[in-house]
Amino acid sequence: MTSRRSVPLPLLVLVLLIAGLVTGCGNSQPGASPPPAAQASGAGFPLTVTNCGVSTTYQAAPRRAVTMNQHVTEIMLALGLEKSMAGTAYLDDRISPQYEAAYNSVKVLAKEYPSYEALLSAEPDFVYGGWSSAFDDKEGRSRETLAKAGINSFLNTEECPNGPVTMDLLEEEVRTIGRIFGVSDRAEQRVTEFRGVLDGVEQKIGKVKPVKVFVYDSGDKTAFTAGGAGIGNDMITRAGGVNLFADLPKAYGDASFEQVAERAPDVIVIYDYGDRTVADKKKFLLANPALKDVPAIKAQRFAVLPLSSTVLGVRAPEGVEALARQLHPASFT
Repeated sequence: MTSRRSVPLPLLVLVLLIAGLVTGCGNSQPGASPPPAAQASGAGFPLTVTNCGVSTTYQAAPRRAVTMNQHVTEIMLALGLEKSMAGTAYLDDRISPQYEAAYNSVKVLAKEYPSYEALLSAEPDFVYGGWSSAFDDKEGRSRETLAKAGINSFLNTEECPNGPVTMDLLEEEVRTIGRIFGVSDRAEQRVTEFRGVLDGVEQKIGKVKPVKVFVYDSGDKTAFTAGGAGIGNDMITRAGGVNLFADLPKAYGDASFEQVAERAPDVIVIYDYGDRTVADKKKFLLANPALKDVPAIKAQRFAVLPLSSTVLGVRAPEGVEALARQLHPASFT
């Protein structure tokens, strides 16, 4: 990167004056601001980031990012980076209302993952994936392939954690994306908001007796549930619950319905997404003979969270509050 010190001062002043005149003539709207990438191409760069084993040096903030998976899309929108986005793909459910207007300004490349060709057509300089499947080698979208095409990439760190996946990792993720795009001040604002929500929940529930929780994501023959290695486990703990399958050494895993019955959950948390409705999931669980003696089934005690609030994204703190309200309603009256 060329240092400003290498340019003679009089010449630099002249260049800046000319640039100011050109910019003034080119803006059709009074007070129009340059795109975020233009504002962020100086301080903080070059920046080297190691993410999931891939080391990348950024000379400036990306200008044409593509996000794949909802939770990383919402991280970008929460940081006010929609003008630095060339495209997006793959929602799990409805985009958060507070980001809807910004989201609608970004081109949707595909309902799910775009083909490699469709991805290239957006001319991205940065691809942000929420799940490892975003960079599926068989589909030609591996991070190595993108790098060969001159495209940097970043994978949500819940997919490759270095230690427990907790809200601390969410803060680290948001701060890192903030640094990459030169908007660290915005990242710190979001982190402060996260902590405010979580502190509020802690104050509300105090030292309540933890509720035994089983997460039902999906599955008919076996239950696909939240294990101990994902953000969902930390969310349950912070909401005043105990994840009965925290011993699964993955973010998600399968359990038999007989195992669920043996562990006797007080509450079943349903993850809401996809074509299968919450009502259909409840109906299935209530009719499952293996679960007939489970306390949560007998009391028909369910809690519901949208999938987008149960992953390492900006909705997770609000997800903790929503879950705590369902597990301990008396604490919020």
